[in-house]
Amino acid sequence: MLTQPNVQRRTVIRVRDGRLTRDRDTLVVEEPLEIRLALHTADGVHLIPLTTTLRTPGADVELAAGFLFSEGVVRERNDIVTIRACTDPDIDEEARFNTLTVDLRPGAQPDLTRARRLFYVSSSCGVCGKASLDALRTRGCVPLPDDDGVRISLSVLAGMDAALRQAQALFHKTGGLHAAALFAVDGALLALHEDIGRHNAVDKLIGAHLLQGRLAALTRSILLVSGRAGFEIVQKALMARIPIVAAVGAPSTLAVTLAQQFNMTLIGFLRGASCNVYAGEQRISIE
Repeated sequence: MLTQPNVQRRTVIRVRDGRLTRDRDTLVVEEPLEIRLALHTADGVHLIPLTTTLRTPGADVELAAGFLFSEGVVRERNDIVTIRACTDPDIDEEARFNTLTVDLRPGAQPDLTRARRLFYVSSSCGVCGKASLDALRTRGCVPLPDDDGVRISLSVLAGMDAALRQAQALFHKTGGLHAAALFAVDGALLALHEDIGRHNAVDKLIGAHLLQGRLAALTRSILLVSGRAGFEIVQKALMARIPIVAAVGAPSTLAVTLAQQFNMTLIGFLRGASCNVYAGEQRISIE
């Protein structure tokens, strides 16, 4: 599958102490990715343009799979037959780079109502408040169990934000990327994805596990995101049954309400040994 670079070099004028110098800077690439669905029915194959998200190229297949899973379009790995790049000769090469077609298993009839509303995905998309929470219940989401056995100590939490920063290779080049990382309860970094949108980074992380048949591993892990934790981040974690979500920044009110109602642990302002626990404190062990 063809890939695009995720960084570019551009000319920049640097201003330092009143002096101007011309230099080259490394910038993160931002490009749209269109996700199309191929539905196989008795009367043929129907191609449906589902959504377009602005993303950083890289792990596009995982991003598509994670988006479809976290939005409830697919439920398991077997729902996806293939994810393929566009080969339409009538569109230019750049558009082919930025288009993926997902072939669903024959007979699949996904509910596309909510996903198609997200034609351009952003941090502020979707319906808000009670309707958003009710939609999750309609999709079959239930609270996480009290006895899941997932516990994390404060000492382990204290090192996770530093581990996240150290593992952000593209961020160190550009300064312009978010990250979503998966940690074990002992603090071991299991996986990390970067993207210009933190929700895309989460989808890449979940999508990789879906495609590898390893969704069950998410149920005993901790998701850490750079920046804030909005409703969309916690919703995606709930769909993947991730019990603990932590963020370097602040959560939103709706994210806290979601975590409380679905028995998730939500941590904000994780910086070194300091953090705020907004929900699910039973999973935090205090030495």
